[in-house]
Amino acid sequence: MAARASWKGHLRLSLVSCAVKMFPATSASERISFNQLHKDTHNRINMKPVDPELGLVERSDLVRGYEYEDKQYIIIEDTDLEAVRIESNHTLNIEAFVDEDEVDVIYQDAPYYLAPDGAMAEETFVVLREAMRKSGKVAIARLVLSSRERVVTIGARENGMFITTLRNPNEVRGTAEYFGNIPVGKPDPEMLDLAQKLIEQKVTTFDPKAYEDRYEVALMAMIKEKLKGHKPIIAAAPERGNVINLMDALKASLGEAKPAAASKAKAAPAKESAAKASLKAALEASKAASPKASSRKKA
Repeated sequence: MAARASWKGHLRLSLVSCAVKMFPATSASERISFNQLHKDTHNRINMKPVDPELGLVERSDLVRGYEYEDKQYIIIEDTDLEAVRIESNHTLNIEAFVDEDEVDVIYQDAPYYLAPDGAMAEETFVVLREAMRKSGKVAIARLVLSSRERVVTIGARENGMFITTLRNPNEVRGTAEYFGNIPVGKPDPEMLDLAQKLIEQKVTTFDPKAYEDRYEVALMAMIKEKLKGHKPIIAAAPERGNVINLMDALKASLGEAKPAAASKAKAAPAKESAAKASLKAALEASKAASPKASSRKKA
């Protein structure tokens, strides 16, 4: 099932525009998450709003406030926010085009997909997409997300377009505080040569499917063992030798380093479906093995 559009509006370049819809390019739904339960009843805990003077309050009594001084607030109504209307509320107005590598990765935030909204928009959308593809440029535009204006880049991607929201410059910290005391001088030439050779031995092509989340895999394995009634086995921490001399460490690393193998990307979906199937089997086995669980909870 396709994701729900998180924004709809018009993409505009000068006098040319078309209706578009935007979708999140990422999802966290596959990540393992936990719920907070009471330790005895195992019931889920509801987080309710509490006023320090009145105690428990209804959510309908909550308002939005901006703290302009310590513990001093001004109330912001929905009508106040509606009055702050700017063009980018419903329009992706392209302001400029830049080379993609000019946009520093540190400013890049969340990725989205952009698609035409309806058949009438397709011709204009395709023309703009192919023009950006042939120029090798990405567009700079603005839009409003969650009541906040965001600067974004827009580029061609396969049959559609790709949007990346950008962080505001005041959100990005400068490097001086962190890098100021790091030596600028050139390293030992022999050490540098060894390090470069070590890098060359590790060069490969990037495939994100080759880098699975090992913590997530271990977490799922632990959950399945607990469902079976087994006590999880704590893995021993890998032993690491003491690095006494940087030159010796580089030479030893170069000797044991192996060229990075090409990844087998097609194996990932099968592994994922197998993991889900085994979890389901473990859950069914757990239910069959412990018929007293529901009666104990009621007690």
